[in-house]
Amino acid sequence: MDRVKQFDLATLTVREVNQFLHHELPGSGIERIEILNPDGNHSIAAGMDCPVEIDIQGHAGYFIAGMNKLASVTIHGNGGWSVAENIMSGSVRVKGHASECAGSSGHGGLVVVEGDASSRCGISMKGCDIVVGGSVGHFSAFMAQAGTLVVCGDAGPNLGDSLYEATIYVRGKIHSLGADAREEEVQPSDIERLTHLLAAADMECDASEFKRIASARSLYHWNADAHREY
Repeated sequence: MDRVKQFDLATLTVREVNQFLHHELPGSGIERIEILNPDGNHSIAAGMDCPVEIDIQGHAGYFIAGMNKLASVTIHGNGGWSVAENIMSGSVRVKGHASECAGSSGHGGLVVVEGDASSRCGISMKGCDIVVGGSVGHFSAFMAQAGTLVVCGDAGPNLGDSLYEATIYVRGKIHSLGADAREEEVQPSDIERLTHLLAAADMECDASEFKRIASARSLYHWNADAHREY
């Protein structure tokens, strides 16, 4: 049995490819999917729900591998808006750069961007782990509720604005922190967690070089005496 199947988006539509991935792939015994000529198309391999390796050979558009569950998806190029949005499990790796909202609302699994990620990386994340080899743009981890964002480069303005229980680690410079985000002392448990995530993402960084950002928790409860000033 052939355990590798190839699709060419120069001759097929994304709908046709996704139909196979959703309905025919589970239980087929195929272990790896290769998608050629993505050519910036959107929603490739969205809604995956089985353990398979998917290699997208080139640059891809919006919502690639959205709602991923169990699959390991690699984009061999750049990814557009909301790559791996609402990821549940498995992994999504971008070999190049990612546009806005990478890993947004992710519940679980691992998202790796080897290059830079634009603004709002990890917005409203709910339990996934995101590792960025380069830098992230403004309002990254905005309203992040759970999970971990690791930035091996620099972070743009308003990092972690309205942060809840997620944790952010930044190796480089931080332009500014958002409302209710603060730098805290790095603990041995942070080093252990960082070492694990960096290894999982194949990033060769020293965990001791990172800063820890977490919530100050002053926004958890409404205070009528604050006069809208927090």
